[in-house]
Amino acid sequence: MEHKEIAKELLSRIGGSENVIDISHCTTRLRFNVKDDTKIDIASIEELEHVQGTFFRYGLFQIIFGAGTVNKIYKEMLQLCEPAPIEKEIEPQSRMNHFTRFAKTLSDIFVPIIPAMVASGLIKGLIGVLKEFGLSAADVPAMKMLDIFSSSAFIILPVLLGFSAAKQFGANPYLGAVIGGILTHPDLLDPSLLGSKALPTVNVFGLEVPLIGYQETVIPVLLSVYIMSSIEKLLKKIVPCSLDLLVIPFVTVMVTGFAALFIMGPVSLFIGHLMSECLGFVYQYAGPVAGLLFGGLYSLLVLSGLHHSFYVIEASLLADPEYGVNFLLPIWSMANVAQGGAGLAAFVKTKNADIKKIAIPASLTAFLGIAEPVMFGVNLKYLRPFIGAAIGGALGGAYVTFVHVAANSYGLTGIPMISIILPLGTANLVHYLIGFAIAAVSAFVATLCLGLKEEKE
Repeated sequence: MEHKEIAKELLSRIGGSENVIDISHCTTRLRFNVKDDTKIDIASIEELEHVQGTFFRYGLFQIIFGAGTVNKIYKEMLQLCEPAPIEKEIEPQSRMNHFTRFAKTLSDIFVPIIPAMVASGLIKGLIGVLKEFGLSAADVPAMKMLDIFSSSAFIILPVLLGFSAAKQFGANPYLGAVIGGILTHPDLLDPSLLGSKALPTVNVFGLEVPLIGYQETVIPVLLSVYIMSSIEKLLKKIVPCSLDLLVIPFVTVMVTGFAALFIMGPVSLFIGHLMSECLGFVYQYAGPVAGLLFGGLYSLLVLSGLHHSFYVIEASLLADPEYGVNFLLPIWSMANVAQGGAGLAAFVKTKNADIKKIAIPASLTAFLGIAEPVMFGVNLKYLRPFIGAAIGGALGGAYVTFVHVAANSYGLTGIPMISIILPLGTANLVHYLIGFAIAAVSAFVATLCLGLKEEKE
C-alpha cells in the first residue's frame, strides 16, 4: 500500500477526523490524541501494512511504524485530517500523576535535541577511530575542524535546552535561548579550564558572584528557564498590551539573568554533583548488582516513557569533572540489544506469519538502538520474549558494569554506540562488544527456553 492509502485506512479505523484532537509523531511512532478511545479499532489497525504495534501512553494512542516510514504517513495524515475542535479539550497531561508528568516534560524537552547530540557523538567517534588506528595526527587542520564540529553541540547545550524548555513551559523560546547564552557567555570561565586556579568572582551589590560558565550542563538552564517562564507569564497578566514588547522581554531577561548567575547556577551545580556522587557510589560499590538490576528493569521504564528523563542524569555525569563519562548508557544499550535477541527467538518460535514478517526488521532495528518496534510489536505480544529480553539485559548490564564500560556522549545505543565507546580505548570497545554478545545471545536462549504460547497472544 502507498503511504496515502495507509493514512486513509488508518483515519477511518481511528474514528475519522471528527474523533481526532491532535496528531504528532516521534522517531518511530504516530501519536493521536482522540476524543473517544472506544471508537478506535485496534485489531484492524494492527493488520495494516507497516504497523508494528500499538499502545496507549500519556493518554495518547500510539502506532509504531518505524523510523522513516512514520514521517511519510504523518505527512499524509496531515493532508487528510483536520483535527476537529472541541469545546473543552482534555489535555493528555491531565490524566497523569505528577511524577509521570514531570518525566514526560523532561522527555519532551530532550527528544528534539537528540539528533544534535547523536551527530556530535558520531563525529567524536570518527575522531576516536582516526586517532586510535593512527589514520590521522591530532594537529592536522581537518582533525581540528572535526573537533570543532563534535564539541559545538555540547558547548551550546544550554542554549539548545533553553529554547526547547521554553517551548515546553509555554514561554518565548528565543528568550529561553538567551538565558542559555547567558549561562555559556565567553566572559564566564569554562569549568573544564579552571583546574587548580582560583575561581574568579565579581562583586555585585555587595554579593560575590562566581564568573564560571555552565557549558555542557543541563540542570542550571532547566531551572532558570522555568523561572523565566513564570516571570514572563506573570508580566503578561499585568503589563498593558501596548508596552508588552518593550517591558516583558527586558524585565524577564534582566531578572532571570541575575537569578541564573546568582542562585540557579550555583544551586544546580550542587544538585548535579550530588546526583553524580550518589550514582558514582552505587556504581563503585554495587557494581554488577546495579548493572543487573538496571539492565533487567530498563525495558519497563521504556514502557512507561520514563527513560527519556535519564538524559538529565547522563548529561550531569558528562559535565562533572570528577567523572566526565557516561557509565549508564552501556547498561541501557544492553537492554535494547537484548530486545533484539529476544525478537529473533520469537521469529524462530512463532507460527504467526505476520509476526515473522515484523520480527526480523524490528530486531535489527533494536541492534541499531531503537528497541520500541520489536518490544511493542513482537515481544510484548507474547510476554515471554519480553521476560527473556529482561534476562539478557540484566546479564549484559552486569557485565558492562563489572568491567567499567563507559561512553563519552549519550543518545546512541546498540551498534551505533561503538562510535562513542571506541574513543575511550580499545579495551572499552572489546568489553562493550562482549557485553553486546552476552545480552543478545542470553536473551535469545532464554526466550527459546521460555517458549511462546500462540493462543495467548
